[in-house]
Amino acid sequence: MTATVLNGAALADERKATLKAQMGAFQHTHGFAPTLAVLRVGDDEAAAGYGRAIARNCKGSGVAFRSETLSADARQADVEAALNGLNRDPSIHGIMLLEPLPPQIDHGALVLALDPAKDVDGVHPLNAGRLAQQRLPYFVPATPAGGMALLTHANVELQGKQAVVVGRSDIVGKPMALLLLHQHCTVTIAHSRTRDLPAVCRTADILCVAVGRPEMVRGDWVKPGAVVVDFGTTYTADGLKGDCHFESVAAVAGMVTPVPGGAGPMTNVILMENVLQAARLATGME
Repeated sequence: MTATVLNGAALADERKATLKAQMGAFQHTHGFAPTLAVLRVGDDEAAAGYGRAIARNCKGSGVAFRSETLSADARQADVEAALNGLNRDPSIHGIMLLEPLPPQIDHGALVLALDPAKDVDGVHPLNAGRLAQQRLPYFVPATPAGGMALLTHANVELQGKQAVVVGRSDIVGKPMALLLLHQHCTVTIAHSRTRDLPAVCRTADILCVAVGRPEMVRGDWVKPGAVVVDFGTTYTADGLKGDCHFESVAAVAGMVTPVPGGAGPMTNVILMENVLQAARLATGME
Protein backbone atom coordinates (compact mmCIF):
# COMPACT_ATOMS: atom_id res chain seq x y z
CA MET A 1 0.00 0.00 0.00
CA THR A 2 1.30 3.45 -0.92
CA ALA A 3 -1.68 5.67 -0.07
CA THR A 4 -2.01 7.72 3.09
CA VAL A 5 -5.09 6.50 4.98
CA LEU A 6 -7.42 9.31 6.04
CA ASN A 7 -8.42 8.29 9.56
CA GLY A 8 -11.98 9.47 10.05
CA ALA A 9 -12.30 7.78 13.42
CA ALA A 10 -9.43 9.78 14.93
CA LEU A 11 -10.68 13.09 13.51
CA ALA A 12 -14.22 12.33 14.68
CA ASP A 13 -12.92 11.72 18.21
CA GLU A 14 -11.18 15.11 18.16
CA ARG A 15 -14.29 16.90 16.95
CA LYS A 16 -16.51 15.03 19.39
CA ALA A 17 -14.41 16.25 22.32
CA THR A 18 -14.81 19.83 21.13
CA LEU A 19 -18.50 19.28 20.49
CA LYS A 20 -19.15 17.91 23.98
CA ALA A 21 -17.59 21.03 25.47
CA GLN A 22 -19.77 23.21 23.24
CA MET A 23 -22.86 21.22 24.19
CA GLY A 24 -22.02 21.66 27.86
CA ALA A 25 -21.61 25.41 27.43
CA PHE A 26 -24.93 25.61 25.56
CA GLN A 27 -26.75 23.71 28.29
CA HIS A 28 -25.15 25.85 31.00
CA THR A 29 -26.30 29.03 29.25
CA HIS A 30 -29.83 27.94 28.32
CA GLY A 31 -30.70 25.34 30.93
CA PHE A 32 -31.49 22.61 28.37
CA ALA A 33 -29.63 20.44 25.90
CA PRO A 34 -30.00 20.60 22.12
CA THR A 35 -32.56 17.92 21.24
CA LEU A 36 -32.89 15.63 18.23
CA ALA A 37 -36.12 13.79 17.42
CA VAL A 38 -36.44 10.87 15.01
CA LEU A 39 -39.76 9.95 13.41
CA ARG A 40 -40.23 6.31 12.41
CA VAL A 41 -43.24 4.59 10.86
CA GLY A 42 -43.61 0.84 11.19
CA ASP A 43 -41.31 -1.84 12.56
CA ASP A 44 -38.66 -2.13 9.84
CA GLU A 45 -35.56 -3.43 11.59
CA ALA A 46 -33.14 -1.37 9.51
CA ALA A 47 -34.95 1.83 10.47
CA ALA A 48 -35.19 0.73 14.09
CA GLY A 49 -31.48 -0.12 14.15
CA TYR A 50 -30.58 3.24 12.68
CA GLY A 51 -32.72 4.92 15.31
CA ARG A 52 -30.85 3.07 18.07
CA ALA A 53 -27.52 4.06 16.55
CA ILE A 54 -28.60 7.72 16.49
CA ALA A 55 -29.67 7.46 20.13
CA ARG A 56 -26.22 6.14 21.10
CA ASN A 57 -24.56 8.88 19.08
CA CYS A 58 -26.67 11.50 20.88
CA LYS A 59 -25.81 10.08 24.29
CA GLY A 60 -22.10 10.19 23.52
CA SER A 61 -22.29 13.79 22.31
CA GLY A 62 -24.47 15.45 24.94
CA VAL A 63 -27.55 15.72 22.69
CA ALA A 64 -30.98 14.91 24.12
CA PHE A 65 -32.85 12.29 22.10
CA ARG A 66 -36.54 11.69 21.44
CA SER A 67 -38.14 8.95 19.37
CA GLU A 68 -41.60 9.10 17.81
CA THR A 69 -42.86 5.80 16.37
CA LEU A 70 -46.13 5.23 14.51
CA SER A 71 -47.65 1.90 13.52
CA ALA A 72 -47.03 0.38 10.10
CA ASP A 73 -50.64 1.01 9.08
CA ALA A 74 -50.53 4.72 9.93
CA ARG A 75 -52.12 7.03 7.38
CA GLN A 76 -50.31 9.86 5.66
CA ALA A 77 -52.36 12.34 7.67
CA ASP A 78 -51.31 10.66 10.93
CA VAL A 79 -47.61 10.87 10.06
CA GLU A 80 -47.88 14.47 8.91
CA ALA A 81 -49.68 15.35 12.15
CA ALA A 82 -46.88 13.77 14.19
CA LEU A 83 -44.29 15.63 12.13
CA ASN A 84 -46.13 18.93 12.53
CA GLY A 85 -46.18 18.35 16.28
CA LEU A 86 -42.39 18.07 16.27
CA ASN A 87 -42.13 21.12 14.02
CA ARG A 88 -44.13 23.20 16.52
CA ASP A 89 -42.43 21.86 19.66
CA PRO A 90 -39.85 24.48 20.77
CA SER A 91 -37.95 21.87 22.80
CA ILE A 92 -37.09 19.97 19.59
CA HIS A 93 -34.24 21.47 17.57
CA GLY A 94 -33.56 18.77 14.98
CA ILE A 95 -35.81 16.24 13.22
CA MET A 96 -34.89 13.19 11.15
CA LEU A 97 -37.26 11.03 9.11
CA LEU A 98 -36.17 7.39 9.23
CA GLU A 99 -36.47 5.20 6.17
CA PRO A 100 -37.72 2.94 4.76
CA LEU A 101 -41.34 3.98 5.13
CA PRO A 102 -44.43 1.83 4.53
CA PRO A 103 -45.68 1.97 0.92
CA GLN A 104 -48.72 4.10 1.72
CA ILE A 105 -46.53 6.95 3.03
CA ASP A 106 -45.36 9.67 0.65
CA HIS A 107 -41.80 10.44 1.73
CA GLY A 108 -41.54 13.46 -0.56
CA ALA A 109 -44.57 15.07 1.04
CA LEU A 110 -43.06 14.55 4.49
CA VAL A 111 -39.81 16.19 3.43
CA LEU A 112 -41.75 19.22 2.20
CA ALA A 113 -43.67 19.34 5.50
CA LEU A 114 -40.46 19.30 7.56
CA ASP A 115 -39.47 22.60 9.16
CA PRO A 116 -36.28 23.61 7.27
CA ALA A 117 -34.91 25.15 10.47
CA LYS A 118 -35.00 21.69 12.08
CA ASP A 119 -33.85 19.76 9.02
CA VAL A 120 -30.47 18.68 10.40
CA ASP A 121 -30.23 15.97 7.71
CA GLY A 122 -30.24 18.64 4.99
CA VAL A 123 -33.00 16.98 2.93
CA HIS A 124 -35.48 19.85 2.56
CA PRO A 125 -35.37 21.65 -0.83
CA LEU A 126 -34.87 24.99 0.93
CA ASN A 127 -31.65 23.77 2.53
CA ALA A 128 -30.54 22.17 -0.74
CA GLY A 129 -31.19 25.43 -2.59
CA ARG A 130 -29.38 27.51 0.01
CA LEU A 131 -26.42 25.13 -0.20
CA ALA A 132 -26.40 25.47 -3.99
CA GLN A 133 -26.37 29.27 -3.75
CA GLN A 134 -24.35 29.48 -0.51
CA ARG A 135 -27.11 31.49 1.15
CA LEU A 136 -26.71 31.03 4.91
CA PRO A 137 -28.12 29.57 7.04
CA TYR A 138 -28.44 26.05 5.70
CA PHE A 139 -27.75 22.48 6.80
CA VAL A 140 -25.36 20.31 4.81
CA PRO A 141 -26.09 16.55 4.84
CA ALA A 142 -23.68 15.03 7.33
CA THR A 143 -22.03 12.45 5.06
CA PRO A 144 -20.67 14.81 2.39
CA ALA A 145 -19.85 17.39 5.06
CA GLY A 146 -17.79 14.72 6.78
CA GLY A 147 -15.99 13.91 3.56
CA MET A 148 -15.09 17.57 3.08
CA ALA A 149 -13.87 17.77 6.68
CA LEU A 150 -11.50 14.86 6.04
CA LEU A 151 -10.13 16.57 2.92
CA THR A 152 -9.65 19.84 4.78
CA HIS A 153 -7.95 18.16 7.74
CA ALA A 154 -5.56 16.39 5.37
CA ASN A 155 -4.70 19.74 3.72
CA VAL A 156 -5.80 18.48 0.32
CA GLU A 157 -5.47 21.22 -2.28
CA LEU A 158 -8.88 21.63 -3.93
CA GLN A 159 -8.74 24.78 -6.01
CA GLY A 160 -8.49 24.01 -9.71
CA LYS A 161 -8.50 20.24 -9.22
CA GLN A 162 -10.57 17.81 -11.26
CA ALA A 163 -13.13 16.08 -9.02
CA VAL A 164 -15.36 13.17 -9.99
CA VAL A 165 -18.33 12.24 -7.81
CA VAL A 166 -19.77 8.80 -8.59
CA GLY A 167 -23.36 8.85 -7.38
CA ARG A 168 -26.12 11.42 -7.68
CA SER A 169 -28.24 11.00 -4.56
CA ASP A 170 -29.76 14.06 -2.91
CA ILE A 171 -28.01 13.35 0.41
CA VAL A 172 -24.48 12.41 -0.72
CA GLY A 173 -23.58 12.74 -4.39
CA LYS A 174 -25.22 16.04 -5.31
CA PRO A 175 -24.28 17.95 -2.12
CA MET A 176 -20.71 16.60 -2.29
CA ALA A 177 -20.45 17.91 -5.84
CA LEU A 178 -21.67 21.33 -4.69
CA LEU A 179 -19.26 21.43 -1.76
CA LEU A 180 -16.35 20.66 -4.09
CA LEU A 181 -17.56 23.23 -6.59
CA HIS A 182 -17.70 25.86 -3.85
CA GLN A 183 -14.01 25.10 -3.23
CA HIS A 184 -13.26 25.82 -6.90
CA CYS A 185 -12.92 22.26 -8.13
CA THR A 186 -14.00 21.35 -11.65
CA VAL A 187 -16.65 18.74 -10.91
CA THR A 188 -18.06 15.83 -12.90
CA ILE A 189 -21.02 13.86 -11.55
CA ALA A 190 -20.97 10.27 -12.81
CA HIS A 191 -23.56 7.55 -12.30
CA SER A 192 -24.84 4.17 -13.46
CA ARG A 193 -25.48 5.40 -17.00
CA THR A 194 -22.13 7.14 -17.46
CA ARG A 195 -20.33 5.75 -20.49
CA ASP A 196 -16.94 4.20 -19.73
CA LEU A 197 -17.16 4.96 -16.03
CA PRO A 198 -13.62 3.68 -15.27
CA ALA A 199 -12.16 6.13 -17.79
CA VAL A 200 -14.11 9.00 -16.25
CA CYS A 201 -12.88 8.03 -12.78
CA ARG A 202 -9.28 8.01 -14.02
CA THR A 203 -9.56 11.73 -14.83
CA ALA A 204 -10.08 12.58 -11.17
CA ASP A 205 -7.58 14.23 -8.89
CA ILE A 206 -10.26 13.77 -6.23
CA LEU A 207 -12.55 10.76 -6.60
CA CYS A 208 -15.63 10.46 -4.36
CA VAL A 209 -17.72 7.31 -4.57
CA ALA A 210 -21.24 6.89 -3.18
CA VAL A 211 -23.15 4.20 -5.06
CA GLY A 212 -23.69 1.37 -2.56
CA ARG A 213 -22.00 -1.31 -4.69
CA PRO A 214 -19.31 -3.03 -2.62
CA GLU A 215 -15.79 -2.92 -4.04
CA MET A 216 -16.97 -1.69 -7.44
CA VAL A 217 -14.07 0.73 -7.92
CA ARG A 218 -10.78 -1.07 -8.50
CA GLY A 219 -7.25 0.20 -8.53
CA ASP A 220 -7.15 0.49 -12.32
CA TRP A 221 -10.03 2.99 -12.13
CA VAL A 222 -7.87 5.41 -10.13
CA LYS A 223 -5.44 8.05 -11.35
CA PRO A 224 -2.04 7.55 -9.67
CA GLY A 225 -1.77 9.84 -6.67
CA ALA A 226 -5.49 10.70 -6.59
CA VAL A 227 -7.37 11.35 -3.35
CA VAL A 228 -10.20 8.82 -2.96
CA VAL A 229 -13.15 9.31 -0.61
CA ASP A 230 -15.25 6.17 -0.21
CA PHE A 231 -18.74 6.81 1.15
CA GLY A 232 -19.94 3.24 0.60
CA THR A 233 -21.22 1.11 3.48
CA THR A 234 -22.56 -2.31 2.50
CA TYR A 235 -22.76 -5.24 4.89
CA THR A 236 -21.55 -8.44 3.21
CA ALA A 237 -20.73 -11.96 4.35
CA ASP A 238 -17.14 -10.73 4.73
CA GLY A 239 -18.10 -7.72 6.84
CA LEU A 240 -18.61 -4.03 6.08
CA LYS A 241 -17.35 -3.04 2.63
CA GLY A 242 -16.96 0.26 0.88
CA ASP A 243 -17.57 1.04 -2.77
CA CYS A 244 -13.82 0.76 -3.42
CA HIS A 245 -11.64 -2.35 -3.38
CA PHE A 246 -9.39 -0.97 -0.68
CA GLU A 247 -6.18 -2.91 -1.32
CA SER A 248 -5.97 -2.25 -5.05
CA VAL A 249 -7.07 1.38 -4.73
CA ALA A 250 -4.62 2.06 -1.90
CA ALA A 251 -1.80 0.74 -4.05
CA VAL A 252 -2.42 3.52 -6.60
CA ALA A 253 -4.01 6.45 -4.76
CA GLY A 254 -2.18 9.16 -2.85
CA MET A 255 -4.81 9.25 -0.10
CA VAL A 256 -7.81 7.03 0.61
CA THR A 257 -10.53 6.69 3.24
CA PRO A 258 -10.96 3.21 4.74
CA VAL A 259 -14.25 1.42 5.36
CA PRO A 260 -14.92 1.21 8.23
CA GLY A 261 -13.17 4.08 9.95
CA GLY A 262 -13.25 6.73 7.24
CA ALA A 263 -16.29 8.79 6.29
CA GLY A 264 -18.68 6.92 8.61
CA PRO A 265 -17.45 8.27 11.98
CA MET A 266 -17.38 11.78 10.52
CA THR A 267 -21.02 11.46 9.47
CA ASN A 268 -21.99 10.69 13.05
CA VAL A 269 -20.24 13.64 14.64
CA ILE A 270 -21.30 16.17 12.02
CA LEU A 271 -24.95 15.21 12.44
CA MET A 272 -24.57 16.14 16.11
CA GLU A 273 -22.85 19.41 15.12
CA ASN A 274 -25.86 20.15 12.92
CA VAL A 275 -28.17 19.66 15.91
CA LEU A 276 -26.11 22.17 17.89
CA GLN A 277 -26.25 24.59 14.98
CA ALA A 278 -30.05 24.25 14.86
CA ALA A 279 -30.32 24.88 18.61
CA ARG A 280 -28.11 27.95 18.33
CA LEU A 281 -30.24 29.29 15.47
CA ALA A 282 -33.41 28.67 17.47
CA THR A 283 -32.02 30.62 20.44
CA GLY A 284 -30.61 33.46 18.37
CA MET A 285 -26.97 32.51 18.94
CA GLU A 286 -26.17 32.32 15.18
